Amino acid sequence: MTGTDSFSEEAVWGDLANIPADPPKMRDICDKCGRPVPVCWCSALPTQPFNPKSRIILLQHPAEEKRALRTAPMLSVGLAPGKCLIYKGKKFPKFDSELESILTDRKSLLLFPSAASVPIEQLDLSEGPFNLILIDGTWPQAKAIYTCSTVLHGMRQVKLVSSGNSSYIIRTQPTDGCLSTLETAIEALSILERDDSYREQLLRPLHALCQFQLDKGAVTHQSKEFLIKHNQYPKLIGRRLNKLLRNADNLKGRKDPEEDDAEEKH
Repeated sequence: MTGTDSFSEEAVWGDLANIPADPPKMRDICDKCGRPVPVCWCSALPTQPFNPKSRIILLQHPAEEKRALRTAPMLSVGLAPGKCLIYKGKKFPKFDSELESILTDRKSLLLFPSAASVPIEQLDLSEGPFNLILIDGTWPQAKAIYTCSTVLHGMRQVKLVSSGNSSYIIRTQPTDGCLSTLETAIEALSILERDDSYREQLLRPLHALCQFQLDKGAVTHQSKEFLIKHNQYPKLIGRRLNKLLRNADNLKGRKDPEEDDAEEKH
């Protein structure tokens, strides 16, 4: 070994010896929302949790829990204890007797855009209160959960006729009019409870979260439908996305995309 090699090895070991034994100090985390304190959105929550007659049950894909910008906690802490239940998995009820009793209850409704779904606005609210079941995940994940969970197929199914675009502007939605799970649940509760304050107050944490991210350099996201329509989508359109966009056009009563372009020009 040369003197140079000896010196280099000695320097390396010296550097290693200077590495602190204790792990670096982590940022303080909010006990309620689980976010770092500087970007905690709890100050935007209602003064008191809402206590609706109906309750929300989320069937959550495991991948959702790993997302840094999750919105399900906004719902669980914005509502009174027991009014938002979250079950994680890819197939349900997965030998869970409590969940099975909920899914088979005649007052349980699955909020899912199937051919058998009826607008939630057409429900006879005197039949409530309801258990409103939502699948929390991306559309492919939600569809896979629905396909694998045969108990869901026989449930009474409802859909939400959206009247605007998502406020979750830092996340790309598939089509215009698509809402996040949080927004869908809040909109549905506003209808079931006949109370617009659900919509007005429970969305404030989402607005705060988006503003935090925008202040840190995030940008607003248009839907894939918007980007494709304006020739700004950076990827090739796959068969699944193309089908989803066609279905969205049908729901909006469109006949031909070119007709839409012509209408916008007038």
